[in-house]
Amino acid sequence: MSIRGRGDLIAAGRLGLSEQMHPLAPHHLPFFIPGADGSDTLMVVMGIFLVATVLWVGTLYWKLHSLPERMAHKSQKLQFEIVAVLGLISLFTHMHIFWIAGLLLALIDLPDFGTPIRSIAGSVERIADATPGAPAAEPEAESVADGSPHAPMPAKQEVHNHA
Repeated sequence: MSIRGRGDLIAAGRLGLSEQMHPLAPHHLPFFIPGADGSDTLMVVMGIFLVATVLWVGTLYWKLHSLPERMAHKSQKLQFEIVAVLGLISLFTHMHIFWIAGLLLALIDLPDFGTPIRSIAGSVERIADATPGAPAAEPEAESVADGSPHAPMPAKQEVHNHA
């Protein structure tokens, strides 16, 4: 009998294979052993679990990464844009020091130096435009009606930029 012929006989169940199960063999196989049809339940379950875990960890990572930006935006910080840029730099360069710097900037209140300096600049402009002994407010209609080329120009209008 050739090897090929023997394989055909084994496949047909005629060569020494009995139809009866061994008395010590389990009657039900555990769920992690693949069935005879080739379906592997454990592999399918673990694949779904792996995909769900990767998505969950990715979402957790993005929430943690955007923490300084959300903190700065919530508290209306002046340095919000700097914190956002530091977060993007740390995301693309994988240098965590930028994330830490953004977190520290989001936690710290920087004092507003712009408003007092603008007020001082406006006061200095009014002092510089004022002449000694002249009235505080000059009527603009008379200087325009006069039509002379040497008529005094009106004082600069204050420009307040509260950006």
